Amino acid sequence: MAAPVDLELKKAFAVLQAKMVDTQQKVKLADLQIEQLSRMKKHANLTHAEITSLPDSTRMYEGAGRMFILQSKDEIANQLLEKQKTADEKVKELEQKKTYLEHSVKDAEDNIREMLMSRRAQ
Repeated sequence: MAAPVDLELKKAFAVLQAKMVDTQQKVKLADLQIEQLSRMKKHANLTHAEITSLPDSTRMYEGAGRMFILQSKDEIANQLLEKQKTADEKVKELEQKKTYLEHSVKDAEDNIREMLMSRRAQ
């Protein structure tokens, strides 16, 4: 009778370990993406701050591949603000995803602890 219990526990631990490894990789990836988005947001913020200090008559160009396109100061400022807004939204989404992943691993661990406790009680 002990053999089926051991097999069941081994299987549960194997599933938990696989889930933990997968989740840890996803959390690391989310952290890297959050860091990259934070850098992009900071870059856009600094660029926007520099642009606002320039006079309106300043000619500004936007890089597009290998060429540059003449844009108005307002258009470039709006693009930079939109970039910051998009980065903020993506960071919030990634934080939520990360929280969900951490909770799912904790739930799986709790389930295995419960299983162990019930086996010991028998």
